[in-house]
Amino acid sequence: MLTFHTISNNNVEQLLAIENACHSHPWSEKTFKSCIGGRYFGYYAQENDTIVGFYIGDHVAGEATLMDICVTPMQQGKGYGKVLLQHFLQQAKQHNAVKVFLEVRAKNIAAQMLYMNHGFIETGRRTGYYPSAKGFGYEDAIVMSLTL
Repeated sequence: MLTFHTISNNNVEQLLAIENACHSHPWSEKTFKSCIGGRYFGYYAQENDTIVGFYIGDHVAGEATLMDICVTPMQQGKGYGKVLLQHFLQQAKQHNAVKVFLEVRAKNIAAQMLYMNHGFIETGRRTGYYPSAKGFGYEDAIVMSLTL
């Protein structure tokens, strides 16, 4: 059974392992810890005793931003990303958000499809925003939004 738990400093080490496995340029421990509490909200999903993924969002003045979302590589393709996104959207509503934003790598077509299937639309592009996964140059970020 899949359960959700609030991210705390006690979970950072486990979640950073997932972060490092999922991203070519992962967040540092300092960055991760700075996104716990205050205006930030984050949850990890656990299937039995295994953490399968997590997300971190923030909320300010009726808007929420999906800052990070990861599914451990061994669990990808099983629908956990969809469930994590749906949970994020529910939490954004509970924080009285009326609009949600996110950024996604231009080459991450699977993530873009997930977001579009949940009603997100492309609203902009940040040229050269992400360091390239191969270490040479930069990759654009696509800005997407959803009105709740």
